[in-house]
Amino acid sequence: MNSHINIKEICILRLSAIGDVCHAVAAVQAIQKQHPTAKITWVIGKIEAMLLADLPGVEFVIFDKKQGKLAYQQLKQRFKGKQFDVLLHMQVALRANLAAACIPAKVKYGFDWHRAKEGHSLFVNKRIAAQFEPHVLEGFYGFAAKLGVKPQLPAWQMPYQESDLAWAQQQLAGFEKVFVIAPAASKKERNWLAERYAALADYAVSKGYKVVLSGGPTEMERELSTEIISHSQSDILNLVGKTSLKQLLCVLKCADLVLAPDTGPAHMAVTVGTPVIGLYAHSNPKRTGPYLYQDYVVEVYHHNIQAQFGRPASQLPWGKRCKGADLMAQITTDAVIKMFDTVVAKELNKL
Repeated sequence: MNSHINIKEICILRLSAIGDVCHAVAAVQAIQKQHPTAKITWVIGKIEAMLLADLPGVEFVIFDKKQGKLAYQQLKQRFKGKQFDVLLHMQVALRANLAAACIPAKVKYGFDWHRAKEGHSLFVNKRIAAQFEPHVLEGFYGFAAKLGVKPQLPAWQMPYQESDLAWAQQQLAGFEKVFVIAPAASKKERNWLAERYAALADYAVSKGYKVVLSGGPTEMERELSTEIISHSQSDILNLVGKTSLKQLLCVLKCADLVLAPDTGPAHMAVTVGTPVIGLYAHSNPKRTGPYLYQDYVVEVYHHNIQAQFGRPASQLPWGKRCKGADLMAQITTDAVIKMFDTVVAKELNKL
């Protein structure tokens, strides 16, 4: 599909997760620049829609996976009698593939054969180009390329209300430098150790930073934040479970530096231009790391992939994960403190 073809209606299908929809926003906004008059409809998960609500020029259709079969019936009903010029099917999970079957479009772009899983190829009639070891964000840009978007550095205009920003600024009022720790990933094994997060918090405080803990309302996140505070010698502001997603976005925007494992807030921080130190053991940071700050990652992934499979990541299927409940313990406090100092020095030089 060439860029000069008049595309009037585009449907984006990317249901989850928070980090992935952040990556997708960059591709969607690049498409909007290329096709400013095109109407864009985005089929998205319920939680992800809370973060992206009011994204300029995008109509969201919420797919609530908890509704089971009803979610697919509602999607069919919503698009009855409609036909999009193009569907960009940006998710290979079976749930998303079945959703794609409910979306009428002349052209349905999916991933290339190598990345297609769970029957993905059955639900598309065209494919994006294969890519060599792409970051997730670059995969989404592969869809944008099919609509004439040239390669470019990603940029984001994330939606939030002035009230969200004012709330964040009120929480952080009086703090000259802010270090946000978003300690929890979706799976416990991807979290760093509470006592080491606490050590980083204490170190940051010694360097003049106010430390803020952020995260959602799950029991695991609340317990982890309580444990971090119990190990710390510092006064930490605990916002875990106390923010909406948009308020969290604004807290990250107001921060000077973020520390996080493989989790959505790391990518949210990237969208608002805040440097991120990413901690990675199970997944390849070249594929899922904080996109603009991959030089700031502290990782033991490559060591573990070699140890577990006897070959480097470059000789294994792209995106191969490491297994193990204690891999994050291999990331030392000293290594993260060293990266903290490196990042602070680099970011000061940019000012």
